[in-house]
Amino acid sequence: MKKLLVLSFVGFLAQLIDGSLGMAYGVTSSSLLLAFGIAPAVASASVHLSEVVTTAASGISHIRFGNVDRKMVFRLIIPGSVGAFAGACFLSNLPGNLVKPYVSTFLLILGVYIIIRFLFLFRPTEEKESPPLPYKQSIPLGLIAGFADATGGGGWGPIATPILLSKKGMTARKVIGTVDTTEFAVALSATAGFILSLGWDTVNWLWVGALMLGGVFAAPIAAWLVRIIPAQLMGVFVGGFIIIVNARTLVTSWLPNSAEHYPTIYTLILLLWAIALFFSVKKQININKNNLVNGSATKSDNRAI
Repeated sequence: MKKLLVLSFVGFLAQLIDGSLGMAYGVTSSSLLLAFGIAPAVASASVHLSEVVTTAASGISHIRFGNVDRKMVFRLIIPGSVGAFAGACFLSNLPGNLVKPYVSTFLLILGVYIIIRFLFLFRPTEEKESPPLPYKQSIPLGLIAGFADATGGGGWGPIATPILLSKKGMTARKVIGTVDTTEFAVALSATAGFILSLGWDTVNWLWVGALMLGGVFAAPIAAWLVRIIPAQLMGVFVGGFIIIVNARTLVTSWLPNSAEHYPTIYTLILLLWAIALFFSVKKQININKNNLVNGSATKSDNRAI
């Protein structure tokens, strides 16, 4: 019972982050399931099965709040679904113990990328209409992000969200809502691939139900919070969390005879994460100050006119 409550909280937290950031449900949930000792294919299958429900709830919530670019959704759904199905079939045919360190490495790299992306590269975009990503870009994006999502248990958001954010004219709110909405089809396709390859018996339905329950409650809250929580701060928080969870798997796999060095490694990671959070908060405070100054200057100019 205690584990089910923990998994429900994990599902709630993961969907809250994913719905307000456009990424990290699969990466966060998969990282924690791997930390519990679950085989990568089973962990990814459980996460994607729960995502079928949570992403549906998230997509509906984002549509109701007007956070979705419908044209972009249709351009990503088909290639994303194909890539996810192929990735699920590929991962299901690999031995769990053999692939686990590599999946954790992939997840850790995504965590590092998320921190770099939101600490140094992320820029708020202006609210304005722009044409959807052309097919020659949306098709390879969907295929790669879908494949990475199924093989790593997460990757659709971390790959698709930054790329769409880099497109001029795409607002953070629209990108996050669009990525979350298309993730329903990706999760459905990945689940179909896992079920065909592994069978229904490998799925722990209690775990899936707990993840679903937490995610469904978080979906509408996240769709609302996307308007008020700084994406940069949450991105750095999520990235550090993913790194810490997967570092445990990596150090025990690659350094099994160096247990005395584990505390030092974890302490160093926590220290770097704290520094990144500090600079992220400081950067956000400066942005808020500049907005206040610019807003005051604009009001003064208007009064002068």
